[in-house]
This record gives sequence, structure tokens and C-alpha cells, in this order.
Amino acid sequence: MDRRIKIFSGNAHRALAEKIAERVGIPLSVATVGRHPDGEIYAMFEETVRGRDVFIVQPTGGGNPNENLMELLVMADAAKRASAREVAAVIPYMGYARQDRKDRSRVPISAKLVANLLTAAGVGRVVAMDLHSPQIQGFFDIPVDHLYASPVIVGHLDAALEAGAEHRVVVAPDPGSLKTAYAYSKRLGAGLALAGKQRTSDTEVEALELVGDVKGKDCVLTDDMTSTAGTLCAAAGLLAKAGAKSIRAAVSHCLLNEMGEKRLRESPIEELVTTDSLPQPERDLGKVRFTVLSIAGLLGDAIQRIYGNESVSKLFEIRPGRTT
Repeated sequence: MDRRIKIFSGNAHRALAEKIAERVGIPLSVATVGRHPDGEIYAMFEETVRGRDVFIVQPTGGGNPNENLMELLVMADAAKRASAREVAAVIPYMGYARQDRKDRSRVPISAKLVANLLTAAGVGRVVAMDLHSPQIQGFFDIPVDHLYASPVIVGHLDAALEAGAEHRVVVAPDPGSLKTAYAYSKRLGAGLALAGKQRTSDTEVEALELVGDVKGKDCVLTDDMTSTAGTLCAAAGLLAKAGAKSIRAAVSHCLLNEMGEKRLRESPIEELVTTDSLPQPERDLGKVRFTVLSIAGLLGDAIQRIYGNESVSKLFEIRPGRTT
């Protein structure tokens, strides 16, 4: 494997790339990704990639989504022009994924634009985690391996929650996250509930109604991502009023801003569980525990399976008698 596969990293999340390479059992390959004096991005691979399968680890969201995306495009182009056999973009968090449809007149479908850009740059495969909408896979005309953070997060939650289906319930904070919540409930052996919401603006959410029994139970709110925490905190308020014993939130991608941190500090949520799909700074969330779990092992195993032409979906199978 070490002769045929190369793992590189852009500047977005080198720490995660190093962990992934360690899991695969090879050193992280060396590339220089910098800026010209006028600010333009350049990339150069410091070792040969001719005939190799190149995996470029680069989340395209976070604090500098445009810079991160452009770095990935430039690196993919450089690898293809250096005669790499295949170029795979490993995107733990895909920026612009929220703009996946025309929900009003005269707006772009930016997720489709990003898919076109990646393909045009020479990317032949995408490895992504918890896309905002599963249908984004259809925007690509190349293979997409869509991974889920749930196996990593469920292990932590299973140890934290009281045992028994009668004591735990997974709650979808809005109808769009119901499928995710159902998958978590199956893995945790828990009940399922739904909080209805109405978004009043880009940053404000009003929770309207709760469907399901949560009284006296350990509750887990699940979503693919959070930034302003409006959806999570509105749903948490409903759970607290309904008599929930404890309230936790689990999100695959954490992009919290100042407004989100403030809301969490004032919410009844006890713990926010997320992953290192994006670099996570130290956060002051008051009484809310902030737990960051690594997805490096999951991504590393997926890369090994892709390279070895093995099934990736087997990583997410629920085995009888186990929660993960």
C-alpha cells in the first residue's frame, strides 16, 4: 500500500490528515500549499505521484470556505497534471452544501457548482461525511462515498445514557433531520421523537410542537451540523418543558459562531457532542460540556477499503447484539 497510495493535506485541517495517514499505516505525504505575493494560491507536491492513487484531505467549510475550496481545486489539478492514477478528494465537511436547491427565485445551486468544479479540476472520487442533503451525491458524475459519523458518536452516547430503550429517546429537532434521528435511535436502541419548527429568519427558529414521549427520559437531539444553534436550542426548550430527564445534542459538524455559543450557554442542553471534521477551538459553553470525537479512524478505514476495492458500506452495518 505504501508504494501505491499517497495521502496529502491542504492547510484546512492538517491535524486530521495526519491522524488519517497514521490509521492507514503510511506517513502523510509532503506538499507545499502557499500563496503568491498577490494572494493567489499555488500548490506543489514534493514527491512523485505518477501512477499513484492520491487522496487529498481538505474540509471546504469553516472559517475560510473559499480559501479551503480553492486549495483543494489547485491541489487536484496539480496531482492530475503530475500523472496521478486517480485523485480522490476526502472532504470531511463540504462547504456550500446547504445551497442544494432553488428555494426562491434568482439564487444559485451552489452545491452543484462545487461538484462541477471538483470534477473539472480532475477529482475522480469524493469521500464525504454527513452531507447536508444526501441527494448532493447525485450532483456528481463521479463516485461518491458518503460516510456517517454516527458509529463514532453512538459509542460515546451509549456509555453516557441510562441503559434500556424505555430510558432513552432520540429527538429530531426538525422534520429534515428525522432520517438521521431514526438511524441513531436504531443504533442506540432508543425511542424516537420529533420537534416541529418554523424558521422566522436565517438565525431565528421557533419550535412549535413535540411529537413523542420524553418525560423522565435521557434525550439526544441529532443534526448534521449547527452554527447558530437556533434549531437545537429551540427544540431543547420544548424537551425541558415536556419533562426530559437530561438533554444532549449530537452534531456531525460544529461551526458554532458567537450567537450559537451564547444560545447554548443559556439552553438546557447538558452536552454537545461533535467530531473533528473541522478544527475545533477551545469553546466556553458554560455548563454545557463540549465533547469532540475523532473521525480519523473511520476515514482511514474507508480509504483502505476504497483502495482495496472492498465494501465501504460494511463500516456502517449494525451488528446483532451491538450498538455500533
